[in-house]
Amino acid sequence: MRKFGEDRIIAVTAWFFVSFALAAGNYYRLAVQPPESALQAAADRSGLTVNAGESQGTVYDRNMTRLTNAEYRYVAVAVPSVLDREKTSFTACDRESFLSEFDKGRPFAYECKKGTEEADGLTVFSIPVHYSDPQSAQHVIGYLSEGRGVSGIEAAYDFILRGEGEENSVTYTVDGSGRVLMGNGKEVVRSTKDNTGVVLTLDSRIQALCEESACKIKKGAVIVSEISTGDILAMVSRPDYSWKDVDSAIESDDSPLINRVLYSYSVGSVFKLVTAAEGIAEGWENCVYDCKGWENVSGQNFNCHKADGHGIQNMTEAIVNSCNTYFIKLSESLDPGRFRDLAADLGFGRENVLCGGMTASAGVLPTADELLVPAELANFSFGQGKLTATPLQINQLTAAIAGGGYMHRLRLIKGLTADGTDIENEKAPQGTRVLDRDTAGKLREMMICAVRDNKDSKAAARGVHVGAKTSTAQTGRIGRNGEELCHGWITGFYPAESPIYAVTVLAEDGGYGNQAAAPVFREITKGLKKLGSD
Repeated sequence: MRKFGEDRIIAVTAWFFVSFALAAGNYYRLAVQPPESALQAAADRSGLTVNAGESQGTVYDRNMTRLTNAEYRYVAVAVPSVLDREKTSFTACDRESFLSEFDKGRPFAYECKKGTEEADGLTVFSIPVHYSDPQSAQHVIGYLSEGRGVSGIEAAYDFILRGEGEENSVTYTVDGSGRVLMGNGKEVVRSTKDNTGVVLTLDSRIQALCEESACKIKKGAVIVSEISTGDILAMVSRPDYSWKDVDSAIESDDSPLINRVLYSYSVGSVFKLVTAAEGIAEGWENCVYDCKGWENVSGQNFNCHKADGHGIQNMTEAIVNSCNTYFIKLSESLDPGRFRDLAADLGFGRENVLCGGMTASAGVLPTADELLVPAELANFSFGQGKLTATPLQINQLTAAIAGGGYMHRLRLIKGLTADGTDIENEKAPQGTRVLDRDTAGKLREMMICAVRDNKDSKAAARGVHVGAKTSTAQTGRIGRNGEELCHGWITGFYPAESPIYAVTVLAEDGGYGNQAAAPVFREITKGLKKLGSD
């Protein structure tokens, strides 16, 4: 039995909830389901955007030729409601995929054939393909992983090459049901991000020449620089790798991912140029020595590569014949401290920073105390023992000799660009005198003689005049055939009369420098002559 007033309370409560429900429903109708005129106004202000593809910044060579983003693919954005299905399908690279998307009725992007023309309901974009296949200067440029730079220029300048900017897209006005209102026009955005980028000192023509010539080397490196500026014009590391299959490169025993131009190796006879320079500086230019095929240093025999000896040699002849014992004997008359200081001034034992994350090894330059040991000094005199250096350091030495004693720090970065035309942040070449002009001139003539007066030299093509010095650097490692592995080197300049280019070739574990490295040097200098005459 209800108490007095309960029925009235129940009735009031019921009335309250019904009234609230009616008010809420009316609010929902007004706020969420506006009248037809309001709905149309909202549709007129809405848009549908179709992305056609992203662009990235570009790596350029010194002449603003694109090293990346050099090729294009073509993407079209289609509006099915205004296009002929069958006719348009023949513009697609994948016709079956195109038809499937077309039948959904919504605007969409598809890869189209080059030469596809724009039409009502069809907007065409040219989208740069970031890498070519094969990609030139792969070790310099580096590669990407998950859209970010991992190595090389890609990593060092990731913030520029993947910078913010508008992407390629088309925006259409649509009605409330999502239908495109063609009469209202469209907004097309064509990205210019690919104009932004990094400008290198490389010359794409010389880079291509060196890559082709270096194919004869299984493992090794090539570097070409401009003597007057220190600009690196080509940088090649072998073996190469493909950006499409980095995993295989990681697993390879030949370590194709490393840039061998930046790694240090046993040097060998090219270092005799430094010994000769110090000999000239200390007044031993006219030193004459009778090579018997060996030289005893504090009870330890050092052999010349010519077992029966070269006989009487002056300094130039010792360079031409690469006589080890001549330079061992010469070093006994040199001040070890001054000798080491000259090597340091010429760049040995010092890192070379090309850009962030790309630094050439310092190699190993024996200490002054180590060179007080007669056997260490003997090894040092002909580029063996503890001494190691990078192809970059050897190239820098060569450029200093060919450049009259003035050494520029080798550089890879020319500047940045925002528009693909003008170079910003460009810095002037930096250099210093490391040899007096007279000494450099004498060394240069010795290198010319080392090719011209050596009937067995494989360094020069007919009609191409060069100066060069080869090396066969012992490694102390034994190969599968039971013989010691040696690195084959050659470093030189072209043309001989007025040097423009310094060229260094390393054939890692390649054997004799004249056999493994000199033919590559010959092809490069022959190609440089042809490029100069084109």
